[in-house]
Amino acid sequence: MTLSFDMTFLIVLLTGLYEPETTLETVSCIAHPLEKHQARTNIFTDYAAAMNLVLSYYKCKDDWHDEGHRKSYLAARVLHSKMTAVKNQFPEKVSRIAATLKKLSFYEQEQEMNLDKMAGLFGDIMAEIFAYRKDEWEISLRKAGFFLGKFIYLMDAYEDVEKDIKSGSYNPLKTAFQTDDDFAENCKQLLTLMIAECSREFEKLPILLHADILRNILYSGVWCRYTAVTAKRNEVPKSQINAENISAETTGEKQP
Repeated sequence: MTLSFDMTFLIVLLTGLYEPETTLETVSCIAHPLEKHQARTNIFTDYAAAMNLVLSYYKCKDDWHDEGHRKSYLAARVLHSKMTAVKNQFPEKVSRIAATLKKLSFYEQEQEMNLDKMAGLFGDIMAEIFAYRKDEWEISLRKAGFFLGKFIYLMDAYEDVEKDIKSGSYNPLKTAFQTDDDFAENCKQLLTLMIAECSREFEKLPILLHADILRNILYSGVWCRYTAVTAKRNEVPKSQINAENISAETTGEKQP
């Protein structure tokens, strides 16, 4: 239920690097209970699921604490029982991830506008998750995770900036969006730098299994959201979005 593309990528990456014993079976899933699908499971599918649960659990707790979302409270309650097992299995990782997420939340509440600082905190979280074990590949995995984490944070901020302007939610790109005529291109340059550094570390890893899939994601797939958001945004003038936001602030009403 909390599956994400980020953790799916991690499964393929770690499976390609370490080539563990993998079980192939045909199963039903929660999302498609009436259909059978082929599933490949190994130690990294379990690991990625655990890490994804950690991120989802603390995100729900944060949303409940900061915004009072009842659905987030209920989701956190559902996930809580699973967290005990994950904490017992990965105590150091869970502790570091939780501490960094708390720091990230604090700076968001403080309206921290240092984009590199904020993206770097999420990069630290992904670095911790990517480094499955302490071995000769740990440094490259940490760096790849760090820069991919920064890319993900920047991409999320880029995609959500209009919505966050209208709702008054935190987004470190709001000022740049409203004042920078080259906003899209400047964001693209930052994103390109982050994914280039991630790809550089990826190429240091001796991966043969699934290598083509991983390269396709890193060099092409990660840009799908940017392309779609930019194309849609170009259909609506930025001045119109800013005018709607000013109107909402003046009248005290939120735009739908």
